[in-house]
Amino acid sequence: MVLAAGAAVLAQRALRRRIQAAPLWPLPALDEPISGRGDRSPTVRRRLRITERTTPAEGVVQLRLEGRQLPPWQPGAHLDLVLPSGLVRQFSLCGYPADSGSYTVATRLVPGGRGGSQEVHDRLHEGAEVEFRGPRNRFPLVASESYVFVAGGIGITPVLPMVRAAEAAGADWRLLYCGRSRATMPFLTELTALGSGPGDRVTVVPEDESGLPDLTFLSSLSPATAVYCCGPEGLMAAVASALPPGVAPRLERFAPTAGEAGRPFTVELRRSGRTLPVAADQSLLSAVRAELPHLTYSCEQGFCGTCRQTVLAGEVDHRDELLTEEERADSMLLCVSRCAGERLVLDL
Repeated sequence: MVLAAGAAVLAQRALRRRIQAAPLWPLPALDEPISGRGDRSPTVRRRLRITERTTPAEGVVQLRLEGRQLPPWQPGAHLDLVLPSGLVRQFSLCGYPADSGSYTVATRLVPGGRGGSQEVHDRLHEGAEVEFRGPRNRFPLVASESYVFVAGGIGITPVLPMVRAAEAAGADWRLLYCGRSRATMPFLTELTALGSGPGDRVTVVPEDESGLPDLTFLSSLSPATAVYCCGPEGLMAAVASALPPGVAPRLERFAPTAGEAGRPFTVELRRSGRTLPVAADQSLLSAVRAELPHLTYSCEQGFCGTCRQTVLAGEVDHRDELLTEEERADSMLLCVSRCAGERLVLDL
């Protein structure tokens, strides 16, 4: 037995040496499987430590999050933070891309919201650790000689790094910043300093002082001007309406746009051997979780990707704000997307 065990050890070591000497060693990393892995995230999670917590405005908390070997990011990017309760929420990065050792996010407390902002304000303090995924960027800053930025309230968070970048590049830029009151509008001091000099590059419109913003200047913009807007849905709709024909704003929404009314369809869970009806007023996620209650999900708004699954057959009506066109070719987010026909087949 001793001789047999020794021979096995020697054979194992010899095999290891042959593998390490092979031209394909080390083997390339494979993508983490998504479909059918309800207890795993579709992207890698890392950890950050909160090293600073400040209040840049009434009702707003700003967090500095430090970590090792942090992925780089560009203006417009956001993080998925996995909150202590397990909720996943998205927060725009408002720090400096050149700071490779930390990220900065800010969030406003939303009374009666879905709980994410309340949890940040109540439970995330200096010294605590939090998981994150990303960064991802669905709101990238394109190269342009001129920019117009419009921000409403906490919508200033993705816009702030854009303004810094436009100023550093020597581009022509203008910012219209709206809010309920000056006390509730973060980063006013820095933005006012950035806009100092010839011309009024920063226009601050507190509603309690000035009412609604005047958007008539947008009608005279050149098609060469890149227009960015982040804020409440009403503000973004007003900006889009005020622009001249041929000029489309680049938008960052707090929530996905409301989709058209659905219609009933069926979904086959191939590996589970079940076929389920999905009612017109029912989400695909809720129908699937009735059969597979341990399937994970989080935002239920098409942002975080937790409920992403592989599609084996059927045409998908994609309604998310996350997946790329390449990813949509064979996967979907169950929380918001539906079947464009009568039947879907999922790898579940």
